[in-house]
Amino acid sequence: MSRTAKRDYYEVLGVAKNASEDDIKKSYRKLALKYHPDKNPGDKEAEEKFKECAEAYAVLSDANQRARYDQFGHSLGGHGFSGFEGFTENFRDFGDIFGDIFEDFFGTSTRRRGPGGGVRGSDLQYNLEITLEEVLSGKEVTLEVNRLEACEECQGSGAAPGSKRETCNECRGSGQIRMSQGFFSIARTCPRCGGEGERISKPCRKCHGASRTEKLRKIHVKVPPGMESGTRLKISGEGEAGERGGGRGNLYILVHVKQHATFKRFNDDIACDVEIPFTIAVLGGSVNVPTLEGPMKLKIPAGTPDGKVFRVKGNGLPNIHGGGRGDEMARISIKVPEHLTDEEKKLLFHFATLRKEEVDEQKGFFGKIKF
Repeated sequence: MSRTAKRDYYEVLGVAKNASEDDIKKSYRKLALKYHPDKNPGDKEAEEKFKECAEAYAVLSDANQRARYDQFGHSLGGHGFSGFEGFTENFRDFGDIFGDIFEDFFGTSTRRRGPGGGVRGSDLQYNLEITLEEVLSGKEVTLEVNRLEACEECQGSGAAPGSKRETCNECRGSGQIRMSQGFFSIARTCPRCGGEGERISKPCRKCHGASRTEKLRKIHVKVPPGMESGTRLKISGEGEAGERGGGRGNLYILVHVKQHATFKRFNDDIACDVEIPFTIAVLGGSVNVPTLEGPMKLKIPAGTPDGKVFRVKGNGLPNIHGGGRGDEMARISIKVPEHLTDEEKKLLFHFATLRKEEVDEQKGFFGKIKF
């Protein structure tokens, strides 16, 4: 590209002049991945755009060069930004970003594990369903988890007993293959050894060189009281075994609380509907109210209206952080009897007459009754 053809570096990367360092890096990473020659074989225009982006990033990612560029632009005599002067000075800063690009581009990481280096095992997740009663009391449960364990026959080496791992002849033990692309060179994970730097000439017959085998394990877990749906419990070191001595992963238990037939939960409080006879609502009395620990008596004062909510302190769920228990809210629903005996109707009609209330039965049979 000639100097007259140069575009503004901010325009090249598609960022504003006040863009942050992180924004510049993100934009460059996206464009470099888009225009990389390996993704556009034989496309000269893409190759030129790739170089243009690299040059722009080399300047704008360096605070000192960016300040010079903001002040003087491309033209600065012998100190300008023609060619790749800025790029060569800043080449050492490209390691991390190209590592990210090639991880996306090739589907593998450029991080080297190194010969004999252990790799941490994967984390696992287990979905556990509990009841609202178990939220109140807590729960101890034994989980059955399928996970990868170090192979017992080869002790996790992957090599058959009596044999050993050998240096990879592709990368010569470095775990990386260097690739040259124009004016720079990039290292990528060795495809033959997977970045380990070593290969197995005689794989273990039990794990076939994988160094791990799947096993069913029983894990005892204590679920504390007060758990909420969506809470994750971390059980350190109960995930999959690492490779070649690498640390174990963790086990995460995702808790789901079953929907209750009677209660609805509101954080540490619970709520339910309690149906009472209209006579108790009018005259007062006691009724049985459900709780998570069995029924209890609740005093209903005379004249309680439909929809009245009674709060029972300390009858809710425990706070997971140890802040005591929540409350239970009992919402009153007045039950109106659907079927009455003649005697009951007679008494209710008399009650309505005393209160000078007009009811439909006044014009029927009961309208002829004298009290």
